[in-house]
Amino acid sequence: MSGAADERVQIRAAKNRILVGRPERSNGALTIVALAIEAGVPRNALTQRQLDLKSEFYARLKERGQPADTEVRLRQQVVRLKELRQKDKAELDQLRADVEALVRVVNQLTLENQQLRTKLTAPRARQRVLPGQPPHPPHAEPTAVRER
Repeated sequence: MSGAADERVQIRAAKNRILVGRPERSNGALTIVALAIEAGVPRNALTQRQLDLKSEFYARLKERGQPADTEVRLRQQVVRLKELRQKDKAELDQLRADVEALVRVVNQLTLENQQLRTKLTAPRARQRVLPGQPPHPPHAEPTAVRER
């Protein structure tokens, strides 16, 4: 047999093994990559030279009514991405609410700061400082008085 004929025989045998669920070389995924690995041929044998066998493989998958593994993985990824998007939306909504609250606090503090500055610069009545006790040095300890 020629190389191309051998290749076709290998691909058909691999296709049958994968479709019955008894792969020998691949993980048994219902993909062209797994079919090529199972057949022991390069992937481009199916994507460029043996297009009819690739179409035949996909037709057999369609007959079985099972989606291809790539479709299953993509659907799972879509579900995960939608969940992540929902989480991101909730986090973004919370951050927006936090920003609004922080803006209100900053405005309130700015107003209070302006009022305090105005009080400091306004002329005041005369103030008198009352004498107080001198502060103790921070390192000195008070002495205890012993009684006998």
